[in-house]
Amino acid sequence: MMRKFIFAATLAAALFTLNSCASLPKARKHIELSKNIMDIGRLNADQLANYFMSRNAEADREHIKNFAQYYIDEAAVEGVNSDVAFAQMCLETGYLRFGGLVQPEFHNYCGLGAMDAEHPGEQFPDEQTGVRAHIQHLQAYGTTEDVKLVNELVDPRYNWVHKTKYVENIYGLAGTWATDPLYGQKLETVLTNMGYY
Repeated sequence: MMRKFIFAATLAAALFTLNSCASLPKARKHIELSKNIMDIGRLNADQLANYFMSRNAEADREHIKNFAQYYIDEAAVEGVNSDVAFAQMCLETGYLRFGGLVQPEFHNYCGLGAMDAEHPGEQFPDEQTGVRAHIQHLQAYGTTEDVKLVNELVDPRYNWVHKTKYVENIYGLAGTWATDPLYGQKLETVLTNMGYY
């Protein structure tokens, strides 16, 4: 009798544990994303949109997915890491909440030219052009002067950077792109979190 009771209790505990685990979300496999500026991004538009929505649930997911596709397409043309560019956009805009000098209607997703109230940042006519300018600015940092752009130049600050700066990865953007000495580490945190989506 005691054996039947122990068996029944063990079986009940096992079933309870199994059912409890079934309701837990599946653990996501982490993808290690490259920190190099000139590289191939690994995440697709769905994954980028999923990550973005986890940080700004009020955004329109379909719009963000299309926006992410601009990053993937524009980056692929110029050989820029789309994951790095998207992560930088998230950091620079507060996940498209803005709130600083740069306003949403500027279509400036990386703080290009934003210095003070008199210089609030460059403005672009639409989202794709703004994304292209961002990609071109990253390409200017990540390549030497002899590397040329594929698309028509839309970044008004490209030539200044391309002739004076060169960095291989996100850590080199601290003190060059941004004055924040922790800028590279902040981008690394975003990229690490993106790798779960």
